[in-house]
Amino acid sequence: MWREFKEFAMKGNVLDLAVAVIIGGAFGKIVTSLVNDIIMPLVGLLMGGLDFSGLQLQAGSEAVKYGAFIQSVVDFLIIAFSIFLVVKAANRRKQKEGAAPEEAPLPSDEVILLSEIRDLLKSRQ
Repeated sequence: MWREFKEFAMKGNVLDLAVAVIIGGAFGKIVTSLVNDIIMPLVGLLMGGLDFSGLQLQAGSEAVKYGAFIQSVVDFLIIAFSIFLVVKAANRRKQKEGAAPEEAPLPSDEVILLSEIRDLLKSRQ
């Protein structure tokens, strides 16, 4: 069982996934900073100085912080759009590589010789 787990854990897909999760976490922090520190203040400025992070409704003794929710939705949309662009670029590159015409390999000496023999036999008939 340990050997099977080790084989599973060392497969390329699992390692690629682990790297993707780590990079994704770091990318998420960058996007959160972009949204919180750059985009949302600009959106708030355009909307008359409105700060989304402080938006909340008071429901009894609890506060419903819908401003934080709006920021999370903007985070998600930016991350989703960024991933969309990366996947689209990767697909475009893959299509270009696949569309490149492959050069036919040069025939070997044996194939050339057999072709000449075939042509000679056809010419005798």
